[in-house]
Amino acid sequence: MKKIFLGLLAVFATLFTSCEFSETIYVNEDGTGKMSLYLDGSDLMPMMGNKLPIGGEEPIDSIVSFKDVLGKAKFNIANLSKEDQKNIKNLEKLNIHMMVDANKNKMNFDVFADFNSISDIKGMFEGMEAIGKIAKDRSAMRASDPLAAVDFDKLTKMDYSYKNNIFKRSFRVLDQKLVDSLKQNLGQAEMLLAASSYKLDYHFPRKIKSVSLKDAVIGKDGKSFVFEVNVMEFVDNPEILNFEVELEK
Repeated sequence: MKKIFLGLLAVFATLFTSCEFSETIYVNEDGTGKMSLYLDGSDLMPMMGNKLPIGGEEPIDSIVSFKDVLGKAKFNIANLSKEDQKNIKNLEKLNIHMMVDANKNKMNFDVFADFNSISDIKGMFEGMEAIGKIAKDRSAMRASDPLAAVDFDKLTKMDYSYKNNIFKRSFRVLDQKLVDSLKQNLGQAEMLLAASSYKLDYHFPRKIKSVSLKDAVIGKDGKSFVFEVNVMEFVDNPEILNFEVELEK
């Protein structure tokens, strides 16, 4: 069982940077809400063959508490810095719905949680970056993943805020030279990324007055929007998913 949990950490850390990705967030009037990060790694299945870090011939369809996952990796977490341990602590609210079926080339993860404030979202993303430090040994995927050894907490920074009817999502590059180097050394991963998408799906308690994303599609209720880009567009310009939404009073 411990092997499955640690394998899950390795898969999650890898898929977080290389798969179909949907970020869905519901925001309530008081700043509470829920989030879901859906990762579809099915396209990676043929590349991994019989070297899947979790599961085997038997399909997996289960919900796992991230608190339990972290408990299984406690000895690894204890070796991290106090800051990283604090960031990982933010993940305890998360649950993971895993669906893995090697026979159907299916590998999906839905990471979801309720949050008490917008700042919790930022904390969860920081925790996801820190969790990658636990999974340094990434089996077969490590050799084909140019991003495997990158410490993303030193590469980028994610911020969220919700004040005075304004919701902001801000993603900043901290080391542009390293980003440029990664883009030049994507190798075979570039084909996978070019065929993948990154989608934002946001829902608010009141109607949207304006959204800074030019091609965002506002829902029929006027309170939500969807925005989707090719992953390579995001790689070329990581700030393309930054946005500001003004809500009606």
